[in-house]
Order: sequence, then C-alpha cells, then structure tokens
Amino acid sequence: MDKFIHLHVHTDYSLLDGVCRIDRLIEKAIDYKYRAAAITDHGNMFGVIEFYDAMMKAGLKPIIGEEFYVAPTSMRDKKTVGGVSNFHLTVLAMNERGYKNLMKLTSLAYLEGFYYKPRIDKEILKNYSEGLIVMSGCLKGEIPYYLLRNDYETAYKVAKEYLEIFGHNRFYLEMMRLGFKENDIVNAGLVKLSRDLGIPIVATNDVHFIDRTDKEAHDALLAIQTNTYIDETDRFRMESEEIYFKSPDEMVGLFSDHPEAIENTLKIAEQCNLLIELDPVNAHLPSCELPEGFDTPSAYLEHLAWEGFRRRYPTGNKKAEGRLKYELSVINKLNFASYFLIINDIVQSAKAMGVPVGPGRGSAVGSLTLYVLGVTEIDPLKYNLLFERFLNPSRVSLPDVDIDFGDEQRDKIIAHVEQRYGKNNVAQIITFGTMASRAVVRDVGRILRIPYGEVDRLAKKIPMGMSLEHAMEDKELRKLIASKDEYKRMMEIAKRLEGVARHVSTHAAGIVITPKELTEFVPLYKAPDGNTMTQYSMKSLEKIGLLKIDILGLRTLTVVEKTKQYLKERGIEIDRIPLNDSKTFRLLQRGETVGVFQLESEGMRSILKRLRPTNFKDIMAVLALYRPGPMEQKETFIKRKRGEEPVTYLHPMLEPILKETYGVILYQEQVIQIAHQVAGLSLSEADLLRRAMGKKEKEVMRKMEEKFVEGAKKKGVDEATARKIFEYMEPFAGYGFNKSHSAGYALIAYWTAYLKANHPVEFMAALLTSEMNDTDRIRILLSECRRMGIEILPPDINESDYEFKPVDGKIRFGLGAIKNVGKKAIDSIVKERKRGKFSSFNNFMQRRDVKNINKKAMENLIKAGSFDNLNPDRYRLLQMLENKVSQQLSLFTGTITDEKVDESESVSILSMEREALGFYLSGHPLTKYEDVIDAFTTTTIADLHHYGEAEPVSIAGIVTRVKVIKNKKGQKMAFAELEDLTGKVEVTVFPDLFSGREIPKGDELLVKGKVTHQEGEESPRIIADKIVSLKEARKRLTSWIDLYLNIVTTTEDDLNKLHQLLMGSSGVTEVRLNFVKNGETLYTLRPRKILVSPDDRLIKKLQNLLGKPNVRLRSVRW
Repeated sequence: MDKFIHLHVHTDYSLLDGVCRIDRLIEKAIDYKYRAAAITDHGNMFGVIEFYDAMMKAGLKPIIGEEFYVAPTSMRDKKTVGGVSNFHLTVLAMNERGYKNLMKLTSLAYLEGFYYKPRIDKEILKNYSEGLIVMSGCLKGEIPYYLLRNDYETAYKVAKEYLEIFGHNRFYLEMMRLGFKENDIVNAGLVKLSRDLGIPIVATNDVHFIDRTDKEAHDALLAIQTNTYIDETDRFRMESEEIYFKSPDEMVGLFSDHPEAIENTLKIAEQCNLLIELDPVNAHLPSCELPEGFDTPSAYLEHLAWEGFRRRYPTGNKKAEGRLKYELSVINKLNFASYFLIINDIVQSAKAMGVPVGPGRGSAVGSLTLYVLGVTEIDPLKYNLLFERFLNPSRVSLPDVDIDFGDEQRDKIIAHVEQRYGKNNVAQIITFGTMASRAVVRDVGRILRIPYGEVDRLAKKIPMGMSLEHAMEDKELRKLIASKDEYKRMMEIAKRLEGVARHVSTHAAGIVITPKELTEFVPLYKAPDGNTMTQYSMKSLEKIGLLKIDILGLRTLTVVEKTKQYLKERGIEIDRIPLNDSKTFRLLQRGETVGVFQLESEGMRSILKRLRPTNFKDIMAVLALYRPGPMEQKETFIKRKRGEEPVTYLHPMLEPILKETYGVILYQEQVIQIAHQVAGLSLSEADLLRRAMGKKEKEVMRKMEEKFVEGAKKKGVDEATARKIFEYMEPFAGYGFNKSHSAGYALIAYWTAYLKANHPVEFMAALLTSEMNDTDRIRILLSECRRMGIEILPPDINESDYEFKPVDGKIRFGLGAIKNVGKKAIDSIVKERKRGKFSSFNNFMQRRDVKNINKKAMENLIKAGSFDNLNPDRYRLLQMLENKVSQQLSLFTGTITDEKVDESESVSILSMEREALGFYLSGHPLTKYEDVIDAFTTTTIADLHHYGEAEPVSIAGIVTRVKVIKNKKGQKMAFAELEDLTGKVEVTVFPDLFSGREIPKGDELLVKGKVTHQEGEESPRIIADKIVSLKEARKRLTSWIDLYLNIVTTTEDDLNKLHQLLMGSSGVTEVRLNFVKNGETLYTLRPRKILVSPDDRLIKKLQNLLGKPNVRLRSVRW
C-alpha cells in the first residue's frame, strides 16, 4: 500500500537548479518502493520523454508536469507586481489531452511570453486547462506571495480564480515544510483558504536533489553556473537542506498533522494516467504529395526508383535489378516509402536550386534505392556496400539518412523544407551539454579555489571520455586524491555532478518534420538568438516516432563548387572527376594534403606517405585506418599493401571478403559479411551480431557465438577455426569503420585532392575564401600556397574583390579577410569601381560610401596595404585620414594635401598588417631568425595538436598577449600567447621560471616545454620549462656550426672567401666543415683554430656564400 507520492520534482533539466539525474532518481524511487513520481522542471519539458521511458522500463508510473512561470498580468506585458515578473505554478498532465495542453502552454511561454523567464498567464491557462491538475506552487507561487505579505484577501481572490478554472478535483493548495519560517506563515494561510474555499491541500517537497548529502553538490552547481566561489557569502544559493527526495515515511512524519495532504498525493497520482506512445517504427511521417496516377507512396517510390535505375544502368544490370527489388520490398514492408520520398524531395530540390549536395554519408551510401534516386552518388554494388547496414528489417527504428549540403546554403534548404511542409511543422532540434568527467573536476576545483596547476594535474590523469568511477580504479589517481582533503572533497562533489545537464544549444544539423503542427507532438523552445527548437532531444524525438533529418552544412562542398566556378570563368568545365588521375595519387603519396578533406592531419599525412595509395579503395582504407580500433592492424595493412608481408587468411572463405583490405578487417560491413558467408546468418542477423559485439552485450554475444560456430560447422569450418574467426571479428564490430561512410567521404577527399593536384590556384583561392573568418587557418593556407609556389598578390582597392580570386596563376588577396571592413563596405567599393578605377586615395575618399565605410574600415584597408598601388606610404595615408576626421571636414569635397610626416613616427608595415588581418602578409618578423628556428625548434605551432599529453616540444614565436597573475602563494606567474607563421598558442609560465623575468608584448622567444590538452578546447597549450630570447639564442645556444661544401662545385675562391669570413669573426663557437657529394657527407673537418661568434652578421654572410641550407646551427645546450 502506497503512503505518499512525490509530485514536485526537479531533475537536472531544471538547468542551474536541479541535480537529480533521472537514472539516480529512479534508483532511489525503487529503493523507497515508490510506485510513481512526477517530473516538474522549471519552465520546460526537456526531460519528459527520457523520464517517461525510464520510469516505464522500471515498472513505475510517470507523472508528467512542469513548474510554470505565470505572469502577474498578461504574458505579453512586461509588467511586474512589487518587482516580481512571474509566479511559480505546478501543473500536471492527467491524460493525453492534458499532455498536449502542457506542450502547448510551455511552447507559448517561450514563443510569446518570454520576459526573463518563459511565462504563461491565467487567461491562456484557462484556454488550455482540460486534462490538467494545478497545484499552487512553492514560496514563489502567487498565493504564497500574498500570504507572506499578510494580504489574505488577494490570496483568497487568486485561489478562487484557479478554483473557477479547475474545480475542486483539479486544483490543490501546495503545502511544503522545508525549514523556512516563511513555510509556516504560508501553510497557516493555506489551511485557512482550504477551509474557506473547500480547496484540498497536498504535500510536496520541492525536490532539487536526491539525498541530503547532495546539498553541497547542489550548492557547487549553483556556484559553477553563476561563476562564483563556493565560499562566497553574497552569491545566489538555496539555503534549505530539506529539498531532497525523501522517503514515504519521512514525508508522512513531516505532515502527521495533515494526513489528508499526504492522502491527496495518492489521489492525484490515481488521477494522472497519461500514456505516451513510444513507437519509433510507426512514425508520424508528413504526407507526401503524390502525382496523378499514384495512389500510394510505395507506388510512386517504385516508379521513381525504376526510372532512376534505367538512368544509372542504361544497358541493364541483373545483380542491381535483384538488389533493387529486394530493397523496395523491405522499404514497403516497413512502410518507409514516404520517408524515402521526403529525402529524395529535399535532395532534388537542393540540386534544382544550385545548392551543392554531397555524394552521401553514413550507412545510407549502402542503399541502391538512394543511389538510383540520385540521393547518393556511389554505386553500392561496385564497392560491396550493404543495404542491411543501413536498413535492417529486424531493427525497430527509422532509417537514418544524413545529407551534406554546401555550408553557405544550408539555410536555403531549411527554408525550402519549411515552405514545403509548413513553417509550424518544422523546427531545429535542441541538444544538451552535460558535465563531463574532466570538465566537472576542473569546474569544482575552481569554485573550491584549488590552484589551477594542481587541478590541471589531477584532471589530466582522467582519460578523455572515461567516467570518474572508472578512472578511480587507477591506483596512482586514488593515491593522489587521498593526499589532500580538498582533493577528496573535490572528487566527491564532482562525482555527484558528473553527467548533469549543463546548458542548451542547437543540434548542429538536425531538423524535425511533423505531419501536423509541431506542438501536437513536441513542446517548443525559443533560443536567445531567436531560433525555434524542439524541447526534446534527438533521442527523445526518435522514441516518439518523429521524423528527424540531419541537414549538414559541409564547407568542403562549397569549396569544390567555388573551384568549379573559378574554372568555368576560364572556360574549363568539370562535369565528372576521373577516379584514376595519376597526379592526384602522386599528391596523396607525397602527403601534400593541407586543405584536402579528411586527409589533412599529420597522422593522415604519415599514413598516406607510407601506404602510397594507388586507387580509390586505398583512400577508403586510409580513412578507416585512422581510427582507434584498427590502429593495431595499421602496420599489417601497410606492410601487406607494400608487399613487405604475405597476405594470410584464417580460412579460405574469408579471402573474397578481406582481399581488398589485404586480409585485415577494417570495416563493420566485413564483420557482417563474415557472419553471413562463414556462419550462414542472414544479413539482418549478422548486423544484429555486429551491434551486440559493438555494445559488448556479453550474454547476447555468448548465444550468438554458439550460433555462429554451429553455422560455420555446417559449412565445413572446424570448431576451433570458427571460434578463432569469431574472436578475430569481435573488436572490429565496435571500432571498425562504416564502409559506406568511408566510401562517401573518400569521394569528397578525392575530389579535393584532384582539384589541388590539377587546378591548385583555383582550389587554394576557393579554400582561402571559405576560411576567410579564421585568421589561424588563413595563416596555414597562405604558408601552404608559398610552399606550392603560388604567389599571393596583396589586397588592392582597384583589383581585389570580397573573395580571394585566381588571377593569371596567382591569387589576389580578398578584401573580406580584412578585419572590421565587412561585406557591405566591400560590395559598395566593387560597385563604385565599375564606374572607373580609383585614381588616387583622394579620389577614393570622394567616391566612397560613407554610410558603409567608416573610419575603422578605412584604417584597416590602409594598414592591410589596399592603397599601396595608389600611395605606398601607409603611415602618411593614416595621418591624412586622421586629419580629415579631426578637422571634421567633408570627405566628399576638398583635396587631401601631401603633408610632411616625421619618419620617426613611422609604424612597422608588418605590425599594421597584423592588426588589420590578424597575421603578417608581406613578411614576418621571425624570418630573420630562420636559421635559429630551424636549429632549435621541433615543430610549428600549427602542428602542436599532433603531440600527446606532456610530450616535449620546442617552438619559436612572438608574444602577442600576456596575462600576469598571482597564485595561491602570492607568487607571480604568466600566461603568454605566442605566435609563429602558422598559428598561435598559449604558454603557461609558472613562478619558478617567471621569477625575476619580464615577458613584454612583442618579445621574440624560443620556448621549450611540454604540450598539454584541455578538455573542451581544440587548441593545445604549452607548459614552459625554458625560455630564451631569439635575439640571444644564436650566441647562447649554438655549440657549433655545420657548414656543408659540395666537393664538385666548391671552388678555391669559395674556400678563400670562407676562410676570410671565419677568421674575421672572433668567439668561442666551433665550426665543422662537411664535404658532401650527391647529398652524402664524405668527411668532416674540425679546424681547432677557428672559433667564431655566431651573430646575425656572420650567419648572413655564410648563407650568402654557401646557400641557406648549407649553414646549420647545432646545440647540445637546448
């Protein structure tokens, strides 16, 4: 027999406020033998489906509700009552009608009533009151508000209003005892109202955490979210320790004087009988418009498929014909024809609008139906791709077709979908950031004021993606935590907060389409940027059977399309890119893949150089190899590909499946094929086996292994071999790559490699344009252009457009990459230029669009060198501009005088460029240290992300920003941003190294240290061990100088000049003469009498005489 039911519960989806994770909440409910519980999060229904599903699976009754914010007047009025903009009200759904009204109300609150909080009002509540039970809320409710102010009359009036809307069976006065004196005042008033109006009282506990011991964790969460420290006295906090998920006995004891308040919780629970249909297969698909002559979606899909089949296979193909018949039969059996028609409509509409569409991604590439429709561009039969990996007849979920579109036109696709299916039927999808293990340790460490370095050291001992509980199995970590009480406290709090929902954001790609208005199926949320999203996450939407589609914006597709446009302007049309181009494969074999899709990282380049791909399937394999699972097999694959190791198979039946990957399992599809061919499992069963292996479902795998072995034995495979094969398959089911996805992305990778190899200028111009807003990326791409021998023409007010553009084998810098100028300003410049080029700076000033081109834009155009062809003295132009502004003269009239400027005030051109562009364009301050950098650095900043945690590195750069702080002990330390030609990095300089040192902005430094990776940050940092000024590095660090002399080309005159140079320098540094032939050192001389000073003057002269590569500084001191 039930004693009590919790009807007012905040999960962690009450962001900032609740720490009740749904899984822990249900565990506690089971422990206390509750048969039901409610979810009533603040102003949202984010967790409703997750809660409902988990409760039903646990055999408990879910009660769905929300604690609403109610406006004091109209929800559309931004008025307050006594400074209060909203009151709290607890609302529960009794049935399906109540649930739909709950969704409607919460959606209206966000879409129409938002003022600090999403708000409804009594009028809208009345309109959607059917099927709802209302409770008067916590101390922040409207009735308690007036009772606390001794205004019984108004409290009575408000209670009567709710009573008139909901009646005596659906309106309750909510009584709480949370340890506040205010509760006593309010409760006395509630009892009086109950007597006077006959309104029943109900007991709740305003649950925010699960156990009393969670109080500190809850307090810590508030400190984290408000960016304060836990020991601050004047921050936002909740004082009560009583707002936890109490046992029935605790609640009965608490309200022993009001047993009816306890009994009413049971009555309300009996009244609430909502059933939500969780059926991902019988989806709520929008209806498709069918042309005349077609009665069903299936009939129309078959018509389109066979029409497409004839286009793809004009001479016919028996195998493809059989495959298509099979696929269509499965699609029709599962009633998914409408889904395929919707996907096809979106893709064909995109193509008709000129939006670049990808060749396919994910398992959808394995569908012949999608290939013949023209949704994907890869023949699945040619690459042995499996339909069952995409759509398994035995699986109970909608198929998943993710589509890539050019990133600049993704909004166009969403607008089309809204226009086709109705704006009120389409929305983007919400996603929730949670507190991950490493991040939560850092957050808790910060609010406890534990020094950053200590927290950082501890956090790094937690492997990325691993739970704290799992990480604590490590003895070293346990020992470190046990060493200090504050570490123990930090970890205890962190464990309780791990996994808690932290913030809301928009899913990068997902949209949902419904057959009727969205709010019939899902509550809506309005983001601060104005975007309307579902309140339910992707997984929840799938559970209730809504159609979600991933519409991804892929920048690479825009780059490919733009490259083709540039080529078209030159009269070169590219309809189809051949997949056997030798120049492309030579580029890949050299690993020259900066800018090539998916193949750009150092690890990928290393694999490419070793593997030396010779065909398209090799590119597929490279994408699959660079994964955690098959990395162990990488060496085997590469050696076999190069013929350095024989290809072997555990059984001859594996050869046709593994031949293309040299006997190594790379793909999940190969696991399916092995189970099908060797053990006789159907492809559907084989896919279920792969999924079980991937999830490590031991019981399922044990049963499947026996079935696999029995099946293999029937096919003549002995038991020992069958078990070996099964064991060999196991790790790759989880870690192997999806072959269909590999094929789709390998094709895009090949396209970009082809364009880079065959049309480098156009491709790099398109690539630079696509990255225009990322200065770090532009810096890397400009460096790559220089390596490729492509000249970058500077920005020019008369020649540059908004974008980077190819010009006679060179690339003209795009004005859009200049900071604070903007597209409108540049468009106005280009438009005005059509009337004639600008003849002078003065001419430009007279003709410019003042509305769009402000002073800051003018300054940066000058600093970037855009006017150099009209007047190369940038400083003079800046002075002219300043004089005009200060004199407040019209820039449309008058003449700019050629004023004399003091040369001592001249500003470095390079500094100007960096300010206007974010990087140096015409040169770089570090180039004068090229020999030092070559000698004493181990990497560039751009390549730091290839280094693992705590790996030692040496880098060089210019200090662009410095922040000096004091640690807990009052010692000074610094965070310095260092920049080289390829990027920038933050360097941490701890007190022992920073002591007695200054690191001014603009310093050129050599830094030796260790790489560190912060969770949630893309860029690594460096912890400095040594710092040396680049100016002093030659003298301080050079142990000797290696000079390389070619014995064939070096003349006696060269040797004499060299001798004079060396004898003219006096110092303590040894010189070694290396005599080389055909790149090989034949012998080395170490003249004892020659000791030099390796200063800038000597090095330059040596480089001029022998050539830069033949002068090398060496060190044993760095």
